[in-house]
Amino acid sequence: MFDTIVIATDGSESVRRAVDVALDLSDRFDASVHALYVIDASEVDSSPDRLREEMREALTERGERALQEVAESTDRDVTTAVREGRPATVVGDYARDVDADVVAMGTRGRHGENRFLIGSVAERVVRTCPVPVLTVRQLADDEMDGPQGTPESA
Repeated sequence: MFDTIVIATDGSESVRRAVDVALDLSDRFDASVHALYVIDASEVDSSPDRLREEMREALTERGERALQEVAESTDRDVTTAVREGRPATVVGDYARDVDADVVAMGTRGRHGENRFLIGSVAERVVRTCPVPVLTVRQLADDEMDGPQGTPESA
């Protein structure tokens, strides 16, 4: 059913559960895993000219750390990629390029903690991605059962 899973991450805590769910799926279906971090080009472009390269390097380092966290969360081989562009477009293009069966991502990221229901990037990916998208919301503290954040219903 799932041969290739793309995990879109921004390294935020709110994406952690999506990573865990996607890795569980990859174990269950023996699927290959791709972890993707997208540098939002608008973030870089909106910074002052003299700081753009420094901003790009800082975001690349953040992305590499986020991808390393995904890779260290499993015994599976994880293909990682840092790309730059419009996040929703890049996620869709990457999923198409690797012939993904599903994209897994959190509903809120670094900029979406105060968004209602679903973050703007997740919403755009759901609307435009050429493959199915599994959105996973972070559980609230009162929905947690133990210190590792396992849901009560698990």
